[in-house]
Amino acid sequence: MKQMNFKEGEVLYFNKPLGWTSFKVVGHARYHICRRMKVKKLKVGHAGTLDPLATGVMIVCTGKATKRIEEFQYHTKEYIATIRLGATTPSYDLEHEIDATYPTEHITRELVEETLKRFIGEIQQVPPAFSACMVNGKRAYDLARKGEEVELKPKLLVIDEIELLECNLPEIKVRVVCSKGTYIRALARDIGEALNSGAHLTALERTRVGDVRIEDCLNPLDFKEWIDGQDIKYEEL
Repeated sequence: MKQMNFKEGEVLYFNKPLGWTSFKVVGHARYHICRRMKVKKLKVGHAGTLDPLATGVMIVCTGKATKRIEEFQYHTKEYIATIRLGATTPSYDLEHEIDATYPTEHITRELVEETLKRFIGEIQQVPPAFSACMVNGKRAYDLARKGEEVELKPKLLVIDEIELLECNLPEIKVRVVCSKGTYIRALARDIGEALNSGAHLTALERTRVGDVRIEDCLNPLDFKEWIDGQDIKYEEL
């Protein structure tokens, strides 16, 4: 077993549970590392936020390895998204109630497959109002939650692959391989509009970041037991 040095820097892979914020995953890891090392503080950060209603791969860096966060953020990501057609919500997911419904009778599997092809390659995407994007020094979601109008500019993204995995209309399941900064919630919105309907995300799992796959990840609920079994270098921070 290799000795772990969390001050010099370790990179941990977690499978974020449903309902947890990315901040909670980092705090949970930091708490148990500091408890085991018998220190009060340690630099810990994550390389890419996942919404509370999403699950899957989260890379967490400690100590000097936090300098690698930007490197990991630029890695290609893969998601499995479940999208409900015919209805929208303000956040484009289940965080908010349905605010409008649209017809879906015209939608067929063939139409979905043809429409998805239009999103492959470079696309312009307007981020969700309920997102961590900055607007005049404030988080977009803070403004949106106060009921303020949020205007965000489109961003250039790259979608490498979109594969239709299941088509049980009005629900579809897709696999998406994409670049940094892609909001799958916004992609669901845009797919709904392109189908002359509406859409929102009902489930999302990040299955890969770079070469890190879901099967390489620890469940945070098992982290206490896992770290208690590791050989750890102790030193003053």
